[in-house]
Amino acid sequence: MKKIFSIFVAALMSATMLAVETQYLPISVYAADDSESFPQGAKAMVENKLTQLLTRNGIAGLDYMGQFILTVTTTPLDKDVIPGPPAKIAEKMEMNLYIVDAYAKTIFSSTSLTVKGLGETENKCYLNAISHMPLQSPQMTKFIEEGKAKIIEYYDHEGEALLKRAAYLAGQKNYEEALFIVSLIPQQSKHYDAALAAGLDIYQQHIDNQCNINLAAARVAWAAEQNTRGAYAAGEYLANILPDAKCYGEAMELYKEIKGKVLDDWKFEMKKYQDGVDIEKLRIDAARQVGVAYGTHQPAQTTSIEFLRTLL
Repeated sequence: MKKIFSIFVAALMSATMLAVETQYLPISVYAADDSESFPQGAKAMVENKLTQLLTRNGIAGLDYMGQFILTVTTTPLDKDVIPGPPAKIAEKMEMNLYIVDAYAKTIFSSTSLTVKGLGETENKCYLNAISHMPLQSPQMTKFIEEGKAKIIEYYDHEGEALLKRAAYLAGQKNYEEALFIVSLIPQQSKHYDAALAAGLDIYQQHIDNQCNINLAAARVAWAAEQNTRGAYAAGEYLANILPDAKCYGEAMELYKEIKGKVLDDWKFEMKKYQDGVDIEKLRIDAARQVGVAYGTHQPAQTTSIEFLRTLL
């Protein structure tokens, strides 16, 4: 919990700083792994280009596979061999870009463009063509804006149902999944304020629950051995208790009891917030980060773009 909290705070504070220049949108980039779509070694370069396309259009997306995906397919158009030495391959190809709802298997936005590549091998030719993919143009801006509008429209339509689902999960103590759901609702959605309030409430339930669990474990550890070893064992649990958890006062009492018996042999202090820290912002960031961590650690779903061919 301590490690997850630290990762979440750092990542979410970074996301907040990015928000000055970009807007968060729950969209992932995806390049097919099969050699039919891209030659060997091209996948990472293609995904990097797609990420740059989002960034240059003011969007900070997801670092993991989600429901909404920006992807691309390529179609060879013509190829020539230019005599050397060294001989080079010149190829023209059509790039078809899509923003899709991978769950509903529907296309939100699409566009096509033609790029040319030149290289001594097929791979180098292809990579050269990808490097010439334009990232800033009216065509690309329109493509991204159409997809963005559809994603926001989705959350405007489904927001109430998602918030109800999150509340249900929180009631079942599935706090991480509940926070994952509310963390996906973008700021541009009309349900964002409700999602923010729900997230803070669920986060409080989450840290209160974690506090009770860790305090109980700390008491057991201390009751088993009321010495330095028992103090350190209890401290492992007390270290996970946040200052704004409801049982923090009880945890502090246990800390003082242990400290009074082991004196200076126990080098431990209860977690405290620094003066001047914006606690509300910290809580918002931490709550969102718990949701991000949940999404990141879910088993990767097999994402296929085969359905695109059936929709064209």
